Amino acid sequence: MHEIWRWSNLGVAFGMELAGLGIFAWWGWRTGDHLALRVLLAIGLPVTAAIVWGLFAAPTADYGSPVVTTIVKIAFFGLAGLALWSLDHRVVAAAFVLTVAANLLIIHAGNLSPDTPAAVSTTR
Repeated sequence: MHEIWRWSNLGVAFGMELAGLGIFAWWGWRTGDHLALRVLLAIGLPVTAAIVWGLFAAPTADYGSPVVTTIVKIAFFGLAGLALWSLDHRVVAAAFVLTVAANLLIIHAGNLSPDTPAAVSTTR
């Protein structure tokens, strides 16, 4: 049952990460004045965010330390929430940020992250 709880929460976390990338694309598309700028922002923002996430916040990040990972996660999800807010979706923005915060708290407090020893497969 513990593994179901772990992977369910990690799945929610991954879904929120993907939602964040989608929010950045949506915000970029809606913010740009001209088609070229819209396309550049809608593609460039999520790609940049994904690269930063992969380098500093992903479980396999090469450059992430606990402090840096925390800062990147707060920035990523906070900016995604602000992007939703600026698109006049304030209730969705608040729900997004609260869901992310609750999920990360559950993962941290329950020691459910994929890099903890319990996450290593026991089938050998």
